[in-house]
Amino acid sequence: MEFELLRVPPDRQQIRSYGPGWFDVSGVRHRGSILVTAERVVALEAETVEAVGEEALEPLVELGVDLLLLGTGERFAVPPARLLAWLRERKIAFEPMTTPAACRTYNLLLTEERRVAALLLALPA
Repeated sequence: MEFELLRVPPDRQQIRSYGPGWFDVSGVRHRGSILVTAERVVALEAETVEAVGEEALEPLVELGVDLLLLGTGERFAVPPARLLAWLRERKIAFEPMTTPAACRTYNLLLTEERRVAALLLALPA
């Protein structure tokens, strides 16, 4: 799926398109799952929301992220309680949704200059 590019500053990481097993963020293709913020993209080893470790979310604290969109793949999945507790303890709001919905929402919130991040599980290849 390719997106109509929205007006965001050129130094921000914008999701341009995605497909089975990959994401194009600001013209760079990333294979597998990723954590994307306005400042950077971090590769993740996780293929399911249950496999996401808290250590993968540490950049959120460093960057002062207010909201994490949890893209759980092609189907909605409830994140594990340990992950939600970690986010609550750090006062980071979260919204689980499918990966396609998280990509669209992230881009929209980025145009509003929100302190948002998206953890995007790759769609099956």
